[in-house]
Amino acid sequence: MADFVRNVSEIDFADRQAMEHLLGQRLRENEQLVIRVVTFKPSPEPSDTPPPSSGTMAVLPEWCNVYAGLSDEEIADLERTVLTRADLTR
Repeated sequence: MADFVRNVSEIDFADRQAMEHLLGQRLRENEQLVIRVVTFKPSPEPSDTPPPSSGTMAVLPEWCNVYAGLSDEEIADLERTVLTRADLTR
């Protein structure tokens, strides 16, 4: 792994254009480019057999349970309210 640090003001015009094209934005004179080269470790090839199931499911954070304890009617009422407030065309 190696880090390369270059002052934008010291990069010649053609190289600077190439960097701006790569980044998708203009570079300013008072900025620096920091480029890190790392070794790529490809993920293993997927196998035809699924991984063994441990019987456990991923646990979601508490905030994902926003409808917990509400009836279908309460959820529908809440959804109507939210969608009405989200209508920014009125």
